[in-house]
Amino acid sequence: MKKPELLAPAGNMEKLKMSLIYGADAVFLGGKAFGLRAFGGNFSNEELKEGVEFAHSLNKKVYVTVNIYPHNSDLEKLPDYLRYLEAIQVDAVLVADLGVFTIAQEVAPNLHVHISTQANNTNWASVNAWKNMGATRVVLARELSLNEIKEIREKCDVELEMFVHGAMCISYSGRCLMSNYFTGRDANRGSCAQSCRWKYSLVEEKRPGEYFPVVEDERGTYIFNSKDMCLLPHIDKVIESGVDSLKIEGRMKSVHYASSVVKAYRQAIDSYFENPEKFAMKEEWLDELQKVSHREYTTGFYFNRPTEEDQIYGSSSYIQTSDFIGLVLSYDEKTKYATIEQRNNMKHGQEIEIIQPTGNTFIQNIDDMLDEENNPIEVAPHAQQIIRIAMYEPVEPYSMLRRKENYERASENKDQS
Repeated sequence: MKKPELLAPAGNMEKLKMSLIYGADAVFLGGKAFGLRAFGGNFSNEELKEGVEFAHSLNKKVYVTVNIYPHNSDLEKLPDYLRYLEAIQVDAVLVADLGVFTIAQEVAPNLHVHISTQANNTNWASVNAWKNMGATRVVLARELSLNEIKEIREKCDVELEMFVHGAMCISYSGRCLMSNYFTGRDANRGSCAQSCRWKYSLVEEKRPGEYFPVVEDERGTYIFNSKDMCLLPHIDKVIESGVDSLKIEGRMKSVHYASSVVKAYRQAIDSYFENPEKFAMKEEWLDELQKVSHREYTTGFYFNRPTEEDQIYGSSSYIQTSDFIGLVLSYDEKTKYATIEQRNNMKHGQEIEIIQPTGNTFIQNIDDMLDEENNPIEVAPHAQQIIRIAMYEPVEPYSMLRRKENYERASENKDQS
């Protein structure tokens, strides 16, 4: 059995590098246009080139989203953009629109084309149709069950990609009209306002101003608010379904989110292939997914159709149990100090946890903290302040420091920790 690719989100250059360093085989990202995450950071042409070069230096891949549903005006600059992606040796583009697909084949014939989940592929006939037209991979719709995925695998000789982790959209295959209707921001052209996370009530036409709750507690009503997908507890079944790539959603999430989720899935996938017959899920992998910002988890459509239990009605907040507070830049073996870039307020005496790209995770206290001039300090309050901390164990560059913190954070259309 071929080990599936682990595919991670990359909203900016730091997330690209961290996702790959923490174990992703490939990343997907967007340029400044033609993608469905207008507020996801995204990459300039120069950054795209740098990102591809970095990934290829690690023998890993970069896929670029070109998956908007374009209007005529959107097509003017598309051919030159596709030629540029081909020239910098992007490994594939993701498209949803047949016109974009055709233009890509005409102007960038050496560029691999993957079919986005927005193309709504829910059956083997549509998958084979895309394959026959020249697609090298099809991303399956999130509305498919395990048995449906297995049947598609049996009847299709093309690479298949599926989502295994991240936010679920209330609209079919992410094709939302609500955002455009309420705000004028077109979700199908990259500007989703996340209308599904808003509070809703029922209003009767002849009684304006009177709001009637649908289902309500003291915090409001969130009738379109889906739980997040998480298939890690069932990763053996996912692997055995025969898909070629396992996709983590979250280009607008934080470095902490991308790195931590990637490492948990990386460890589980590798453990399965070490001994499939004796594979067992470890609590530490599952616990890792509680530490990052998330909604309650669901398996989505994978085993059965979602019910009311797969929605969240009382809040649109994210929950997490740890805060990302620092990134290791280097470690001195002689002094046993790590140089840290601060990412959140940290204080002398705090208990912290260190998660490493490949090494073990461990807990220690901040017993000794210095500023850049080696002066002892009690607190590091300044954003991206460079400090030094005495470490109990050697640490790898790109290791993350975090502290325990149980709380809810309001849903916002920006990075979530």
